Amino acid sequence: MIPAGSSPGRQRGIALLVAILLVALGTIVAASIAYENAMTARRGASTLAFDQSVLIAEAAEALAAYGLREVHRSDSQHTYLGQGWDKPVGPIEVVPDVMLTASLEDLQGRFNINSLVNPDDTPNQTNIAAFQQLLASVGIEPKWAGYVVDWIDRDIVPSNPDGAEDSVYLGQSPPYRTPNMYITSTTELLALPGFGHERFQKLEPFITALPNGTALNICTAPGLVLDAFIPGRQEFGLDPQQLLKNRQAAGTCFPSLTDYQAAFGGVQKPAPGGRPGQPGGQQGTQFSQTSNYFKLTSFVTIGTTEFNLYSLLFQDGTGNVRPILRSYTPD
Repeated sequence: MIPAGSSPGRQRGIALLVAILLVALGTIVAASIAYENAMTARRGASTLAFDQSVLIAEAAEALAAYGLREVHRSDSQHTYLGQGWDKPVGPIEVVPDVMLTASLEDLQGRFNINSLVNPDDTPNQTNIAAFQQLLASVGIEPKWAGYVVDWIDRDIVPSNPDGAEDSVYLGQSPPYRTPNMYITSTTELLALPGFGHERFQKLEPFITALPNGTALNICTAPGLVLDAFIPGRQEFGLDPQQLLKNRQAAGTCFPSLTDYQAAFGGVQKPAPGGRPGQPGGQQGTQFSQTSNYFKLTSFVTIGTTEFNLYSLLFQDGTGNVRPILRSYTPD
C-alpha cells in the first residue's frame, strides 16, 4: 500500500535522486582513486629519475677525478688551462634517453673572499686592497670590502671608514646578526645591506669562498683577478681574449709565478710563521701554479626531467680526488 500523504510519482522522484547521488559519489571516489594512483606513479617515476640522475652525476665526479689524477701524474707542479681537465664533456648519451653534460672549473683561479681576514682575526690589508681594486674594476664601490671584513671577523666594532656590525643588521627587516665566521658560500654577500643582486652578478664570476690560506692559482685566474694585486696597473684584464691566446700559445702556466711577482714589485716576503706563498700574516698573499679545489657542474636529462648537481672536489698532494660538498644550486 502507498503510505498516506505520499504518491507513487513522489517516491519514484526520491529514488531517482538517490540513484543520481550514488552515481555521482561513485564517480568522485573513482576519480580520486585514479588521481592518487597517477600521482603515486608520477612520484615514483620522479624519485627513480632523481636517483638515476644522482648516480650519473656521481659517475661524472669519478670521471673528473680520473682526469685530474692523470693530469697530476703528468705534471704535479702546474694546473693550467689546456691540460684537458678544463674541456667540457658532452652532451653524451650515457644510456638510451639519458644525457650528461659536465664541466670543471678551477676555483683557485678566483679571488678567495675568506682571505680578507687572517686566522688571527686581523684584517689582511694586502688582500683588502686587492679586493677593493677588483670591486672597482667590475663597477662596484670599494666600500663593500669593509662590509665583508666585518661579516667575517669576530669583533663587534665596525671597520673604518666603511663597515657594518650587528648594530646595522639588527635594523634590517627581518633583523639578523653577522655570523662572525668565514664565509661558506659567496651568496652570503647578498645579506650585506643594500648589496643587491645586480652587484652580486657582476662580482660572482670572480670570487669564491675557500678555506683561509688557499693560494690563488695565477695560471687559471682571469685578468681582472690578476690585476687586482697590481696596484694602479692593468696588465692582464684589458684584453681577456689576448690573455687566453697567450695561455694557449705558452702551452704551460701563463704568466709564470716569477713573471707575475715581478709585475707587482718583486718576490713575496716570507709571512710571519710561514714560507713564501704560505698562510701566516698580512704579507701572506698566496700565489701558486697548482690547485686543489675544483667545481664540477653536472647537467643530466632523463626524458623530460632535468637535474643539476654542483660538486666541490678536493685534490690532495698525492693526486687523489674526493668530493667534499654537493649542492643543487650553483652557490
